[in-house]
Amino acid sequence: MRCRLCNKGLSARVFGVCAECLRQGKEVEFAVRVHPSTRRRFGLPEAVPAAPDGKVCRLCANECRIGPGQKGYCGLRENINGRLTLKAGTRHVGYVQWYYDPLPTNCVASWVCPEGNGSSRSPAHRPWYRQNNLAVFYEACTLNCLFCQNWQFRSAQQSPHTMSAAELADCVDERTACVCFFGGDPGAQMLHALKTAEMALTRRPDSVRICWETNGNTNSRLIRRAAELSLWSGGCVKFDLKAWTESLHRCLTGSSNRRTLENFRLVAEMAATRRDPPLLVASTLLVPGYVDEVEIGQLARFVASMDGDIPYSFLAFHPDFYLSDLPATSRSHAERAVAIAREAGLRKVHVGNPHLLSPVEY
Repeated sequence: MRCRLCNKGLSARVFGVCAECLRQGKEVEFAVRVHPSTRRRFGLPEAVPAAPDGKVCRLCANECRIGPGQKGYCGLRENINGRLTLKAGTRHVGYVQWYYDPLPTNCVASWVCPEGNGSSRSPAHRPWYRQNNLAVFYEACTLNCLFCQNWQFRSAQQSPHTMSAAELADCVDERTACVCFFGGDPGAQMLHALKTAEMALTRRPDSVRICWETNGNTNSRLIRRAAELSLWSGGCVKFDLKAWTESLHRCLTGSSNRRTLENFRLVAEMAATRRDPPLLVASTLLVPGYVDEVEIGQLARFVASMDGDIPYSFLAFHPDFYLSDLPATSRSHAERAVAIAREAGLRKVHVGNPHLLSPVEY
């Protein structure tokens, strides 16, 4: 449908307003008010808790102030009798699922990763075609993306899959070439993920890469430790950059993107110490009508300002969750995104899932 304000831009029914109008500050608060109802159905807090007498959780950028009897935004922290308790995300328990994914796998960074493209020459890494990625999916998130492509994990908290860090690390066997923490997002359970990664590297220090796929909306000290483990093991940190304009990011995800951009810059500085394979990889989901040429250009210039060799992958959007009335990403949208990124000074750009692109223009 067309924007009800300007009648020009493409708009999702849930907002009724296009990206350009939201960038101009029009109807932003109305659009943000969509989020509470989308969380209520899953038993999650409708907004980031901000109780004046609440206990502060600093594990992510939301920094929830959780009042007595309340839960944190991710659903995993609770204030019980004035004490902040973690239901999951500690070394003892995580809400998590895992599986072995034969290499080469459909990973955001596969096109620049030795384990994904088969170019590993390290004697410690056996031929990639006989190895697996241990894919670790965390059943919680610090954002509320209305375009989420894996939204079903929200229901899992009602009957979660639980494992300790030690149990998960035991899944790293002789055929495991890399471990990738994603979700949901590992940020909501970073203490569990970090402990798992450390134990996995203790078990197999010369043959496992540690990788992360994250929205970057976590505690900076924790993201630094995650990046250190990837740097040491030959893995990477994949940042999902949702949007550039903060007001638009709030509408789409329910939260600010300031911490994400700060953490991206932090890891970019670390990445300068190891350029091959790259430590840092950026990706952006091309949501029709919202992640448009303006957003892509700003994000690409931001990434290029740090290093033009940071790999950037654009991903095709599939209509789902609360933006199910939008079309799939068109081929021309993806081609424009690649061209804009290269014009901004990025030298390593590609489309990660071209088979999902639609030939139909918006």
